[in-house]
Amino acid sequence: MKAKITGVGSYIPDVVRTNEEFMGHHFLNNDGTSFGSDNATIIKKFVAITGIEERRYISDDLFTSDIAASAALKAIEDAKTDPETIDFIIVAHNYGDVKPDGGSSDMVPSLATRVKKKLGIRNPKCVAYDVLFGCPGWILGLTQADSFIKSGLAKKVLVIGAEALSRVVDPHDRDSMIYSDGAGAVIVEPSTDERGIIGQSTATFTEEEAFFIFNQKSYNVNVESKTQYIKMYGRRIYNFALSKVPEGMKAALDQSGVDIKDLKKIFIHQANEKMDEAIVTRFYKLYGMEMPQHIMPMIIHKLGNSSVATVPTVMDLVMKGKMKDHKVERGDVVMFASVGAGMNINAIVYKN
Repeated sequence: MKAKITGVGSYIPDVVRTNEEFMGHHFLNNDGTSFGSDNATIIKKFVAITGIEERRYISDDLFTSDIAASAALKAIEDAKTDPETIDFIIVAHNYGDVKPDGGSSDMVPSLATRVKKKLGIRNPKCVAYDVLFGCPGWILGLTQADSFIKSGLAKKVLVIGAEALSRVVDPHDRDSMIYSDGAGAVIVEPSTDERGIIGQSTATFTEEEAFFIFNQKSYNVNVESKTQYIKMYGRRIYNFALSKVPEGMKAALDQSGVDIKDLKKIFIHQANEKMDEAIVTRFYKLYGMEMPQHIMPMIIHKLGNSSVATVPTVMDLVMKGKMKDHKVERGDVVMFASVGAGMNINAIVYKN
């Protein structure tokens, strides 16, 4: 038995933050010293590498669990299903509900519990729990949903990826321009035909890689706050991703038995445009091929990096015909792939 996606939904925040709005920031090196370049130069180089022109933030009256519930409701409506028949709610995130002014993360109760309450689901046999797996968390949740369905433990699973990274970024760190907010969700049910998940791979690397992404105080040594912000070693992550992600994608595709020429789309974590292009290029080179045009829909230019939300969001937009030059039809084979804190990688091959 395979698990198939029967409903998709996403939440894209209304608040837009352009690159120009970072012109007044005082960016610093990790030792608190100033950059040798002005902000205009820093932002120009940033766009050339990441492709990010603007990003979306949630409004002050919302939390991550709120936008997770909004995306979930859209997926439920798309699947035309009764929420009371959902067996599991899996919410992938990394920071919980963080207040607009930052501070500590609130993860008790779990975001999945909060989402279940916000959706008004009363059935106690609907089990709700969270997944903390870095940016690949939503794909891992989808893998778990597949296992639940194959084992007979579930007939309907809601898998959500939601994050509000705008509330955990250091304004003195130029990497703060990368991050954004958003949520994406799917309903997963048993497949009665050829549709569904047909290949997957997952791995965690912790020798040199465990703390490539971490939490740390502000780069501004004059800030006395105890708040910890998301930090990363960008170059190390870039090299790691190029080395390991293509191998993970190949493992999933080989398990599926699908010829790479039959792969229609790759929904990859939207972290860095240049990195994503390099990953997919190397993936195709493993099969002695060039990367096809229009194989990789990109939303990072306008939506930034919303962590666990990027893959389900881009899938939702494509599935609903909202992205030019991109569509997925019945019978098409697509791939989900991600890399993130841990360091974790994963990939899923899915027949629509």
